Amino acid sequence: MRKPLRIGRAKFACLFIDLQEEHRHDERYLVEGYDAVLGNAARLQAAARRSDIPVFHCAYVVDPADGLRPFHPIGPDGRSAFSDKDDPLTAICPEVAPRPSERLLVKNEASAFGKSPLIGELREARVEWLAIAGVWTEACVDATVKDAINLGLHVLLVKDACGSGGTAMHQTGILNLANRLYGGAVVDTASACALLEGDMVEAWQIEGSVPLRYTFENAAKLYGEL
Repeated sequence: MRKPLRIGRAKFACLFIDLQEEHRHDERYLVEGYDAVLGNAARLQAAARRSDIPVFHCAYVVDPADGLRPFHPIGPDGRSAFSDKDDPLTAICPEVAPRPSERLLVKNEASAFGKSPLIGELREARVEWLAIAGVWTEACVDATVKDAINLGLHVLLVKDACGSGGTAMHQTGILNLANRLYGGAVVDTASACALLEGDMVEAWQIEGSVPLRYTFENAAKLYGEL
């Protein structure tokens, strides 16, 4: 259901997940519509910076020497099959790269929280609402959103500043999260920018239990209505 929402700037932070070069250059990990995702992420960053709202970034980088998750795929050369520390494509895309004053967290698991100090830094800054954008929607974004909720944060999920390997993967990933986004809201980039600048917007907020009963036939329609 769409309801009015306004968020105090002092309670806000933004997190950008894995906006790395491999998602537009590595044939195995291309994100559909990645240029649009990056453009929307850049708009969010600009709005946050204008309002002096903290901006956090994370990047997925795997160093086998640091230990791997069970069953992590390794190539014949002993390197990670994706996001290896020696792969220059793990660099964050320049149009959304961190500024020197912004925090960059490197992770080797799906969630941006995991073993990182992120939650401690957000609590120290008294952040209550975390705007989240990035890739892949059903993987690292999903894990991060769920951990943020479990840690007591309100999540502002910016649907068109997220992306995945295909439209169906992305849209159903957003719908899945929307069904369980208690305490949070789903918006598009324009509404998220307005919220970052202190305005009130109409935002989709969950009511009841699993309200979005999507099918192959209606998923795109429901996604468009968020």
